[in-house]
Amino acid sequence: MLRFDNLSKRYGERLIFQGLHYDTASGCVALNDESGSGKSTLLGILAGTIEPDTGEVWLGGHSLRRAPLAAQAVLTYVPEDCMTYPDQTGRTYLNNVAAARNTAVTSDTLDLADRFGLTPHLDKRFEQMSFGTRKKFFLTSAVLGETQVLIADEPVGGLDAAARGVLAELFRKLAQTRTVFFSSYDTAFTEACEARSVDFAGLRTPSL
Repeated sequence: MLRFDNLSKRYGERLIFQGLHYDTASGCVALNDESGSGKSTLLGILAGTIEPDTGEVWLGGHSLRRAPLAAQAVLTYVPEDCMTYPDQTGRTYLNNVAAARNTAVTSDTLDLADRFGLTPHLDKRFEQMSFGTRKKFFLTSAVLGETQVLIADEPVGGLDAAARGVLAELFRKLAQTRTVFFSSYDTAFTEACEARSVDFAGLRTPSL
Protein backbone atom coordinates (compact mmCIF):
# COMPACT_ATOMS: atom_id res chain seq x y z
CA MET A 1 0.00 0.00 0.00
CA LEU A 2 3.02 2.27 0.47
CA ARG A 3 5.85 2.22 -2.00
CA PHE A 4 8.67 4.60 -2.78
CA ASP A 5 11.61 4.26 -5.11
CA ASN A 6 14.90 6.14 -5.55
CA LEU A 7 13.92 9.07 -3.33
CA SER A 8 16.49 11.79 -2.77
CA LYS A 9 16.44 15.26 -1.26
CA ARG A 10 19.04 18.00 -0.97
CA TYR A 11 18.86 21.44 0.65
CA GLY A 12 21.55 23.62 -0.85
CA GLU A 13 24.87 21.86 -0.41
CA ARG A 14 23.50 19.44 2.18
CA LEU A 15 22.40 16.04 0.94
CA ILE A 16 19.62 14.84 3.25
CA PHE A 17 19.28 11.37 1.72
CA GLN A 18 19.35 9.63 -1.62
CA GLY A 19 18.38 6.32 -3.21
CA LEU A 20 15.68 5.39 -0.68
CA HIS A 21 13.43 2.43 -1.53
CA TYR A 22 10.55 0.71 0.25
CA ASP A 23 7.54 -1.41 -0.62
CA THR A 24 5.05 -2.68 1.94
CA ALA A 25 1.47 -3.85 2.17
CA SER A 26 -0.47 -3.71 5.42
CA GLY A 27 1.51 -3.56 8.64
CA CYS A 28 3.14 -1.16 11.06
CA VAL A 29 6.58 0.32 10.31
CA ALA A 30 8.60 2.63 12.55
CA LEU A 31 11.37 4.80 11.13
CA ASN A 32 13.93 5.00 13.92
CA ASP A 33 17.02 7.07 13.24
CA GLU A 34 19.00 9.82 14.92
CA SER A 35 17.67 13.36 15.29
CA GLY A 36 18.38 15.50 12.23
CA SER A 37 18.69 12.51 9.93
CA GLY A 38 15.82 13.64 7.69
CA LYS A 39 12.88 11.67 9.10
CA SER A 40 10.44 14.59 8.90
CA THR A 41 11.62 15.42 5.38
CA LEU A 42 11.01 11.86 4.22
CA LEU A 43 7.55 11.70 5.79
CA GLY A 44 6.66 15.06 4.24
CA ILE A 45 7.66 13.68 0.83
CA LEU A 46 5.57 10.55 1.38
CA ALA A 47 2.60 12.73 2.33
CA GLY A 48 3.03 15.05 -0.66
CA THR A 49 3.87 18.22 1.29
CA ILE A 50 7.53 18.25 0.16
CA GLU A 51 8.80 17.64 -3.36
CA PRO A 52 11.62 15.09 -3.74
CA ASP A 53 14.54 15.87 -6.01
CA THR A 54 14.31 12.39 -7.54
CA GLY A 55 12.12 9.34 -7.14
CA GLU A 56 8.46 8.53 -6.86
CA VAL A 57 5.90 7.60 -4.20
CA TRP A 58 2.82 5.38 -4.56
CA LEU A 59 -0.03 5.35 -2.03
CA GLY A 60 -2.57 2.57 -2.43
CA GLY A 61 -1.19 1.94 -5.90
CA HIS A 62 -1.62 5.59 -6.98
CA SER A 63 1.39 7.65 -8.02
CA LEU A 64 1.66 10.75 -5.84
CA ARG A 65 3.24 12.60 -8.77
CA ARG A 66 0.95 11.49 -11.61
CA ALA A 67 -2.33 10.99 -9.71
CA PRO A 68 -2.04 13.19 -6.61
CA LEU A 69 -5.78 13.42 -5.87
CA ALA A 70 -6.25 9.65 -5.95
CA ALA A 71 -3.14 9.15 -3.82
CA GLN A 72 -4.15 11.77 -1.24
CA ALA A 73 -7.64 10.25 -1.04
CA VAL A 74 -6.24 7.07 0.56
CA LEU A 75 -3.90 8.89 2.96
CA THR A 76 -4.12 10.10 6.54
CA TYR A 77 -1.17 12.37 7.39
CA VAL A 78 -0.31 13.42 10.94
CA PRO A 79 2.50 16.01 10.86
CA GLU A 80 4.61 16.72 13.93
CA ASP A 81 2.74 19.93 14.76
CA CYS A 82 -0.92 19.44 13.89
CA MET A 83 -2.16 22.99 13.47
CA THR A 84 -5.08 23.25 11.08
CA TYR A 85 -7.06 26.48 10.70
CA PRO A 86 -6.53 28.12 14.13
CA ASP A 87 -10.20 29.11 14.57
CA GLN A 88 -11.54 25.68 13.57
CA THR A 89 -12.94 23.55 16.39
CA GLY A 90 -12.07 19.92 16.94
CA ARG A 91 -15.61 18.84 16.14
CA THR A 92 -15.61 20.84 12.91
CA TYR A 93 -12.26 19.36 11.93
CA LEU A 94 -13.53 15.80 12.34
CA ASN A 95 -16.74 16.60 10.44
CA ASN A 96 -14.77 18.18 7.59
CA VAL A 97 -12.43 15.19 7.32
CA ALA A 98 -15.44 12.85 7.32
CA ALA A 99 -17.15 14.85 4.58
CA ALA A 100 -14.00 14.82 2.45
CA ARG A 101 -13.93 11.03 2.77
CA ASN A 102 -17.64 10.59 2.01
CA THR A 103 -18.45 9.32 5.49
CA ALA A 104 -19.68 10.62 8.83
CA VAL A 105 -18.39 10.97 12.36
CA THR A 106 -19.80 7.87 14.05
CA SER A 107 -20.12 6.77 17.64
CA ASP A 108 -16.93 4.72 17.16
CA THR A 109 -15.05 7.88 16.17
CA LEU A 110 -16.38 9.76 19.17
CA ASP A 111 -15.54 6.81 21.42
CA LEU A 112 -11.92 6.91 20.23
CA ALA A 113 -11.87 10.68 20.77
CA ASP A 114 -13.16 10.14 24.31
CA ARG A 115 -10.50 7.51 25.01
CA PHE A 116 -7.92 10.08 23.93
CA GLY A 117 -9.49 12.52 26.42
CA LEU A 118 -10.84 14.79 23.70
CA THR A 119 -14.51 15.05 24.69
CA PRO A 120 -13.99 18.28 26.70
CA HIS A 121 -12.08 19.77 23.75
CA LEU A 122 -14.45 19.02 20.86
CA ASP A 123 -15.79 22.57 20.71
CA LYS A 124 -12.51 24.35 21.42
CA ARG A 125 -10.64 26.08 18.62
CA PHE A 126 -7.31 24.62 17.56
CA GLU A 127 -5.54 27.79 18.69
CA GLN A 128 -6.83 27.10 22.22
CA MET A 129 -5.51 23.53 22.32
CA SER A 130 -2.20 22.15 23.50
CA PHE A 131 0.27 20.56 21.09
CA GLY A 132 -0.76 17.08 22.23
CA THR A 133 -4.49 17.75 22.00
CA ARG A 134 -4.21 18.94 18.41
CA LYS A 135 -2.24 15.81 17.55
CA LYS A 136 -4.89 13.55 19.10
CA PHE A 137 -7.58 15.07 16.86
CA PHE A 138 -5.47 14.31 13.78
CA LEU A 139 -4.85 10.77 15.01
CA THR A 140 -8.57 10.25 15.68
CA SER A 141 -9.32 11.20 12.09
CA ALA A 142 -7.41 8.11 10.92
CA VAL A 143 -10.49 5.96 11.56
CA LEU A 144 -12.68 8.07 9.27
CA GLY A 145 -13.33 6.54 5.86
CA GLU A 146 -11.44 3.81 4.06
CA THR A 147 -7.93 5.21 3.85
CA GLN A 148 -5.11 2.77 3.17
CA VAL A 149 -2.00 4.55 4.44
CA LEU A 150 -1.33 6.41 7.69
CA ILE A 151 1.85 8.50 7.85
CA ALA A 152 2.64 10.05 11.22
CA ASP A 153 5.63 12.19 12.23
CA GLU A 154 6.60 11.59 15.88
CA PRO A 155 3.01 10.70 16.82
CA VAL A 156 3.74 10.25 20.53
CA GLY A 157 5.12 13.77 20.93
CA GLY A 158 3.01 15.64 23.48
CA LEU A 159 1.04 12.54 24.54
CA ASP A 160 0.84 11.25 28.10
CA ALA A 161 1.21 7.58 29.02
CA ALA A 162 -2.52 6.83 28.80
CA ALA A 163 -2.82 8.39 25.33
CA ARG A 164 0.26 6.48 24.17
CA GLY A 165 -1.45 3.26 25.17
CA VAL A 166 -4.58 4.20 23.21
CA LEU A 167 -2.43 5.11 20.20
CA ALA A 168 -0.45 1.86 20.27
CA GLU A 169 -3.73 -0.07 20.29
CA LEU A 170 -5.05 2.05 17.41
CA PHE A 171 -1.90 1.49 15.33
CA ARG A 172 -2.04 -2.27 15.91
CA LYS A 173 -5.67 -2.35 14.81
CA LEU A 174 -5.16 -0.18 11.72
CA ALA A 175 -2.10 -2.20 10.69
CA GLN A 176 -4.27 -5.26 10.19
CA THR A 177 -5.68 -3.74 6.98
CA ARG A 178 -3.56 -0.64 6.27
CA THR A 179 0.02 0.56 6.18
CA VAL A 180 1.02 2.56 9.25
CA PHE A 181 4.37 4.31 8.71
CA PHE A 182 5.61 6.56 11.50
CA SER A 183 8.80 8.09 12.83
CA SER A 184 9.68 7.70 16.48
CA TYR A 185 12.47 8.14 18.99
CA ASP A 186 10.59 5.96 21.51
CA THR A 187 11.61 2.30 21.21
CA ALA A 188 9.12 1.22 23.89
CA PHE A 189 6.28 2.70 21.84
CA THR A 190 7.58 1.02 18.69
CA GLU A 191 7.52 -2.31 20.51
CA ALA A 192 4.03 -1.63 21.88
CA CYS A 193 2.81 -1.10 18.32
CA GLU A 194 4.40 -4.40 17.26
CA ALA A 195 6.01 -2.34 14.51
CA ARG A 196 8.87 -3.33 12.24
CA SER A 197 11.76 -0.95 12.84
CA VAL A 198 13.71 0.48 9.88
CA ASP A 199 16.40 3.13 9.48
CA PHE A 200 17.84 5.07 6.56
CA ALA A 201 20.60 2.54 6.01
CA GLY A 202 17.96 -0.17 5.52
CA LEU A 203 15.94 2.00 3.16
CA ARG A 204 18.91 2.37 0.84
CA THR A 205 18.62 -1.30 -0.07
CA PRO A 206 15.73 -1.92 -2.50
CA SER A 207 12.98 -3.97 -0.83
CA LEU A 208 12.19 -7.27 -2.49
